[in-house]
Amino acid sequence: MRTAVIGLGWAGRSIWLPRLAADPAYAVTAVVDPDPGARAAAVEAHPAASGFATVEELDTALVDLAVVAVPNHLHCDVACAVLRKGIPVFLEKPVCLTSAEAQRLATAEQAGGAVLLAGSAARYRADIQALHGLAGSLGRIRHVDIAWVRARGIPGAGGWFTDRGLAGGGALVDLGWHLFDVVGPLIGGTDFVQVIGTVSDDFIASGTWNAGWRGDAPGAATPPGDVEDTARGFLVNGDGVSVSLRVSWGSHEALDGTVVKVEGSAGTATLRCTFGFSPNRAGDSELTCLRAGEAAPVALPAEPIGTEYDRQLAALPALLADPGNRGRAIDETTRTIAAIERIYASAGVVRTLMQTPAPVAAGR
Repeated sequence: MRTAVIGLGWAGRSIWLPRLAADPAYAVTAVVDPDPGARAAAVEAHPAASGFATVEELDTALVDLAVVAVPNHLHCDVACAVLRKGIPVFLEKPVCLTSAEAQRLATAEQAGGAVLLAGSAARYRADIQALHGLAGSLGRIRHVDIAWVRARGIPGAGGWFTDRGLAGGGALVDLGWHLFDVVGPLIGGTDFVQVIGTVSDDFIASGTWNAGWRGDAPGAATPPGDVEDTARGFLVNGDGVSVSLRVSWGSHEALDGTVVKVEGSAGTATLRCTFGFSPNRAGDSELTCLRAGEAAPVALPAEPIGTEYDRQLAALPALLADPGNRGRAIDETTRTIAAIERIYASAGVVRTLMQTPAPVAAGR
């Protein structure tokens, strides 16, 4: 599958280009980024690829799929432009920043006749797949606790990640999208009738909470930005299932960790693991099932960090070939961004987003 990578920042360089190059099902035939140095380095590493400064220059004859990994505020503009060219798009999360952008993506998908697929790597983790499989034996699901808390993991402090007009939000947009992606299959989607939330920014102004594993060097205090480093939400769907959600870029914890606890009428399942690429991890994944006071461990396969991205990449050709997937990612996206918007609204956050139709800016 001839593939273009649009956006040559951390995600494009570190997640997608190496995996595409290693998978014989793909050939990297184009890279797109306005930075000449980034383009030159990518073309040198992938000699079969042509380099382009903008999406407008991208030759549709060269590609069967575009992987879009640009900064958040460009996701919608870039994906819409590519979809209108008739090129299928795999779009990194967050798929969009507002409900209005979700509608724009839907219109572009229909106009171009090409399918939009959304980044959902968490669903492809072996431990999450085991949890989803176990959930069917828990009876009627009543409540889900889900949290992703980093000890120190504020990405790009002082840059676009911490600028609400460019990122659309902080930890809730960045990490929360993954958590909603996990919750959806457990409770039948992310359409909620009640939403309340809070946000805070206690850690974001300190350079000591930077995400060093991304190459963000720790140091002196950085410009504080105007996004949250922590968000908490409580949501209830139409069937009365409740969800308690927390995301944190920074905390007083020693290690980064993710916890998903699913409470059902016939039992409770708890998964303890660590999402993402941070090396500051809370150990191997552990899944337990509790019934009538008896806890039983559930065996999980060991897998290297990032395997979920390999697994999702392997699944893309079949997803693209299935005409039933057209519109599916948009439907899920519409519900997820609505929940995020309602948490921000409950917390009193004014979301001023920069709307700049543009050639693709520097990558993620």
